[in-house]
Amino acid sequence: MQAFRKLNANLHLFMAVPAILLFGIFFIYPLTQGIGISLTDSNGITTPNFIGFNNFIDFFHDDRATTDVKNTMLFALGSAPLLNVFGLLYALLLDRKMAGKGIVRTIVYLPAVISPLIMGYIWYFILQPERGYIPHVLRELGLGHWDVNWLGESSSALVVLVLVNVWQYVGLTMIVYLAGLQSIPPELYEAARIDGAGNRSSLWHITLPLLYPAIKINVVTNIIGSLSVFDIIVALTDGGPGYSTESLSIYILRMLYGNSTGYSTAVALIMFIIIIVPVVVFLQLTRKREYEL
Repeated sequence: MQAFRKLNANLHLFMAVPAILLFGIFFIYPLTQGIGISLTDSNGITTPNFIGFNNFIDFFHDDRATTDVKNTMLFALGSAPLLNVFGLLYALLLDRKMAGKGIVRTIVYLPAVISPLIMGYIWYFILQPERGYIPHVLRELGLGHWDVNWLGESSSALVVLVLVNVWQYVGLTMIVYLAGLQSIPPELYEAARIDGAGNRSSLWHITLPLLYPAIKINVVTNIIGSLSVFDIIVALTDGGPGYSTESLSIYILRMLYGNSTGYSTAVALIMFIIIIVPVVVFLQLTRKREYEL
């Protein structure tokens, strides 16, 4: 009997074993292997030699690499906030009683189920100067001076990439916020109305505080997705013009194809740190906020 009680008390430890094993096999082991490879001059063919932190030093002395870091950060700073703002606005709008809201939800969400590579190629043809649909509409509206090669100009290409990415994935963000809104008890809003609270007051003091779990999920996933962007850039600009829209993930792939396995692995570890730092900072800030609530 005593043994049974002891086994029952430690049951949660046994149930965690499969998750721990999977985490070790698919995360810890590849991470340790990657750290080891990043400290060598491996090219994926010959026997690698240990070179210490030379790959990391070379990265910070490469102008192309630092430009790619800047591009990646700018893309994330534009994409992640817009995804959350418009995703929340869509959710607030489509959470109300209105005719056809199911159809609208489907239309907003539909682009997210399409491959970003395919979606990128579709937008590439839509935006083509003189031949694309949008330039044609602009000319018909008498706005022909806007018919320029937006993807061929460094000043506009990154903006177009951000807008296309937001257009495609705002539906995913909306769905998470809708789930959060529908979990809020309607009695809270009724009590707030009885106390004389308006829509704005209810939004700030009821909706947003109770949406914190959904906000955390969306912000974290959008940060990770924006900082690791790859497909949409490959399809629309392939990192051009020049390297003005090349992201860090594309740079890693091209270095790997250039037989610089050790160097590309080092860059991948740097990218991992670039992603994990803002995520950890945000989670810590929201944890303090939850304690205050």
